[in-house]
Amino acid sequence: MTDKERGCEEFRRLLEIIDELRTRCPWDMKQTNESLRKLTIEETYELAEAILSGNDEGIKNELGDLMLHIVFYARIGSEKNLFSMSDVLKGINEKLIYRHPHVFGDVKVSGASEVEQNWEHLKIKENSGSHSVLSGVPASLPAIIKANRIQEKVRGVGFDWEKREQIWDKVIEEMTELKQEVVNRNTQSIESELGDVLFSIINASRLYGIDPEAALEKTNRKFIKRFNYLEKETISKGRSLHDMSLDEMNVIWEEAKKEDEI
Repeated sequence: MTDKERGCEEFRRLLEIIDELRTRCPWDMKQTNESLRKLTIEETYELAEAILSGNDEGIKNELGDLMLHIVFYARIGSEKNLFSMSDVLKGINEKLIYRHPHVFGDVKVSGASEVEQNWEHLKIKENSGSHSVLSGVPASLPAIIKANRIQEKVRGVGFDWEKREQIWDKVIEEMTELKQEVVNRNTQSIESELGDVLFSIINASRLYGIDPEAALEKTNRKFIKRFNYLEKETISKGRSLHDMSLDEMNVIWEEAKKEDEI
């Protein structure tokens, strides 16, 4: 039996297990799309955590948890006579084939950028031209991820910088405007300009192939590690952070930075 055949067999087994749980387990029987939603979000973040940690075993396990949720939603849809698992799979199969004419058709592309542009054009065409380029960006996405997706979407229809180096002039422009509003002490404008600075920085990260969410999370972890070192060293010296000057704390902070470099 090939790996693909084993995968199909295990997927069929999962469908049967969900059917059984849905009819015999009190907890599973009472679940709804709404009750599962927050759990699905949690599982997605756990997958993201495993990816950032480079935990391949964790990635495998979290993918299984997400697969469970997908099958569960399909089962609920089937119970409502709305759609089945086969409808879900058929839908994504047909979408992938339609949006990859350079693979399943005779369309020629020069690279990944052109693939993205074709993808957006085809999405609009699917909706008879009424589909907004940005309508596919969920309103509930975290702000950093949403900004990145907005920028990727508009890039797909050609609304982007001609050269990625041009973004730095925009970053400097937004920083200058932010500094001016800080001088003016206009709180409302400071918030607006700070948003523009963040949006431009996220744009820069996209242009240079950096995931801004992942980059910020790595910095978060680095800061936590160094601050934990600061706390540990302070306690070992019989001191308290509350009683230390900023200069004293910075000395230990520099030690923490050196520890990272080892």
